[in-house]
Amino acid sequence: MAQDLEFNRNEDQLKQLVTQLHARGKKVQLGGGEKKIEEQHQKGKLTARERIAHLIDEGSEFIEVGLFAGDGMYKEYGGCPSGGVVTGLGHIRGRLAVIVANDATVKAGAWFPITAKKNLRAQEIAMENHLPIVYLVDSAGVFLPMQDEIFPDKEHFGRQFRNNARMSSLGIVQIAAIMGSCVAGGAYLPIMSDEAMIVDKTGSIFLAGSYLVKAAIGEDIDNETLGGATTHCEISGVTDNKFPDDKSCLNYIRNIFDKLGASTKAGFDRIAPREPRLDPREIYGIIPSDRVKPYDMLEVIKRLVDNSEFDEYKALYGKSLLCGTARIDGWAVGIVANQRKVVKNKKGEMQMGGVIYSDSADKAARFIMNCNQRKIPLLFLQDVSGFMVGSKAEHGGIIKDGAKMVNAMANSTVPKFTVIVGNSYGAGNYAMCGKAYDPRLIVAWPTAQIAVMSGASAAKTLLQIRVSAMKAQGQTLSKEEEDKVLKEITDRYNDQLSPYYAASRIWVDNVIDPLDTRNVISAAIEAANHATVERFNTGVIQT
Repeated sequence: MAQDLEFNRNEDQLKQLVTQLHARGKKVQLGGGEKKIEEQHQKGKLTARERIAHLIDEGSEFIEVGLFAGDGMYKEYGGCPSGGVVTGLGHIRGRLAVIVANDATVKAGAWFPITAKKNLRAQEIAMENHLPIVYLVDSAGVFLPMQDEIFPDKEHFGRQFRNNARMSSLGIVQIAAIMGSCVAGGAYLPIMSDEAMIVDKTGSIFLAGSYLVKAAIGEDIDNETLGGATTHCEISGVTDNKFPDDKSCLNYIRNIFDKLGASTKAGFDRIAPREPRLDPREIYGIIPSDRVKPYDMLEVIKRLVDNSEFDEYKALYGKSLLCGTARIDGWAVGIVANQRKVVKNKKGEMQMGGVIYSDSADKAARFIMNCNQRKIPLLFLQDVSGFMVGSKAEHGGIIKDGAKMVNAMANSTVPKFTVIVGNSYGAGNYAMCGKAYDPRLIVAWPTAQIAVMSGASAAKTLLQIRVSAMKAQGQTLSKEEEDKVLKEITDRYNDQLSPYYAASRIWVDNVIDPLDTRNVISAAIEAANHATVERFNTGVIQT
């Protein structure tokens, strides 16, 4: 009975988080709001999301990447929902592609720092997975008040044009449609693509608009004559074809995809998909509402994988990490997951859930190497507090064993995917394939927390630093003042732990409903199957 009450309490809590997720997502998807959407329609233009919906195959799913980019950022400028650009994976005439669509309802599609980061992430996905990419361009260019954070650095605005050139040399198909403004340096993106279309009367492309031309050289000319569809399709030859409206332009792109040659596949194994035998909706009741409570990650895995079948590797050894093979939507995967229940090893020692010990790190390193040998993609399920600390762990060589796992994971050439289920703290984030280790896709559940350490630990540490600094200046805090400062520090740190804080900065690609995990991972493996796998080599392994 107590178990049923606990399950129901957990279920209620996670369902509330999922409801909040969907509500936040719907708000972000409105971009600049209903009024701005109507303005687009009055100009005869579709919105970014409407363009994508028309471009992809009817009945297919668009796997969005970076939905919450910019969430809560740039408040002094009125915000930048979804970074002012929509990106993700979609099927066009049966071919999977990366799609990038500027959202002109958000600051006329102007580029904020997060917009550049998001566009580069989309190009990275195309390059890693050797996927075609479509740019639906409708942007006023760099957001000038923040130009110093967008323009000059290595990972800023200009990097995308370097990527255009690199992708072209790698044989990655790039198709562009100019469906609105395309100004200044941004003009190079569609013209460095394989083929560039333009929509008549609404599309325009030039290095400098009419006002800047007037100021610079005194020429008096309107934007349409300067850089409209007729100019570039009939006079300059800069664009390849013009179209009377958005839909006809998008239909032409679909026809291009209809004739693309087949790509070389990696050859990851897939059979007919089977739904989990155990109900995935029970995940809501398994994940504790109190994140310090233990739970059995194996029960979560069984509700994610086909027919709930999981072939565990070294099940009796290194039990704080679960390793094994399974299938997700028919695709073979190797899974490395943090076990969150307390386990006991054969020496009689108790091991805390969510902590990586020497034996589990050893096991995971060997398993990762095996998956590379067998050409099986890797899925990491994170709920990790970090590596074990203390004299016993240090004397046992936890650093070299952890290094072994990190080496194998970092050098893995089969694609890696990461789902942050709960905690993602410190070096545990790294070992379990955090963002710094190039997962092809990384997503978080609403229950995720990402930081160097837990909120409670960090807040107490930061308070001690603050108190020591004040003592050095001859100041002291009363108990009430200490409590107030602790609350301020805790609240600020907890905001930074949020999965939405991570998603806003593209530390994760999206925050998803746990029930969408199978679809997202399946699409990610399908994307990865378009790029061949190199030979695996770990380099020097610590022994």
